Amino acid sequence: MAHFILRIVEIIAAVGIVSSSSYYLLCLWGAATFLRERKGASETETPVLPPISILKPLKGTDPEIYESFRSYCLQDYPQYEIIFGVNDPNDAAIESVKALQQEFPDRRIQLVVSEKVLGANVKVSNLAQMLAETRYDRLIVNDSDIRVEPDYLRRVSAPLADLRVGMVTCLYRGVAGSTLGSRLEALGISTDFCASVLAARQLEGGIRFGLGSTLVFRRSDLDKIGGFTSFVDYLADDYELGKRIAALDLTVKLSDVVVETYLPSYRPREFLAHQLRWARGVRDARGGGYFGLFLTFGLLWALLAVAASRGAFWASSGLVVTLFLRFAVALVVGRGVLENRQILKDAWLIPFRDVLAVVVWVASLGGQTVTWRGERFRLKNGKLSRIPP
Repeated sequence: MAHFILRIVEIIAAVGIVSSSSYYLLCLWGAATFLRERKGASETETPVLPPISILKPLKGTDPEIYESFRSYCLQDYPQYEIIFGVNDPNDAAIESVKALQQEFPDRRIQLVVSEKVLGANVKVSNLAQMLAETRYDRLIVNDSDIRVEPDYLRRVSAPLADLRVGMVTCLYRGVAGSTLGSRLEALGISTDFCASVLAARQLEGGIRFGLGSTLVFRRSDLDKIGGFTSFVDYLADDYELGKRIAALDLTVKLSDVVVETYLPSYRPREFLAHQLRWARGVRDARGGGYFGLFLTFGLLWALLAVAASRGAFWASSGLVVTLFLRFAVALVVGRGVLENRQILKDAWLIPFRDVLAVVVWVASLGGQTVTWRGERFRLKNGKLSRIPP
């Protein structure tokens, strides 16, 4: 009986090795396609550069927040405005916004205090109220911890010259803080999350969602989907916005631009809470894809095969192949696509990070509670409901 059970485990593990190896190859294919498109992208400047409104909802401070804000004031772009929004008039981020206004008095920089809460997602609630202050039809929304290069506005807005394009979004690389949790977070972004985006793009012939690092779209299209208030209770607001704009029969384009996000120095508990929130958010938004992740945990399947087969040659070979492909994805996506120089130094952490990913995936299968910016919510059908303290 025990021999029969081990045989079944071997077969399941072998299927897992094949499925995860196929997934890694898909990631590499997606990365190669992205790099080829980036290399072949036209360097001709867009003849028309419409004015842009940049909306940045804030809550609290992030690492190096002022330098990140400042990068938007150094854009090589003729006409744009930056609108910051907070819910709390005493928010710590306000000090950085005021300092920015003093350093760049010629830039149109506004601060909107939106004390009215329109829904559970305060970020989207802020955006809905900030929108009234915008002057332009072309909008950019991104997270407060995103830093950009001076040609960012030119490059991310250019695809909207094609009226068939409804949104532009960006990959991003994490800049880690001093803690292990922060380094693992950055490693996950560069070697796992962004790889999965490229794989989904390849498999589905494009993407139908947005990433919070950059969302570029037209206000007229936002109005067609009901405005920000139509998803003010959703956790994955970036995903929802992209999904709804794509439903207008418009293309969501992945820009060749890669931006940076500066990560907090997570303590272990904070890191795990953040990972669990992200995992449950993905499970809720893309259930099929999330459950399919079980077939992509290559290290888990390879180690299980080695253990069940007692080190059989085929299982040991499978482990070697799996590790080779996993590290190839990490280097090609992390170093090649995202140009993250820290990857080479932290590559040894990848097996540990992958084991944690399995633990988080299992933990995310149950429960509907997520912690976000210090508050606890219940997540159901994409929507948040605040849990009283």
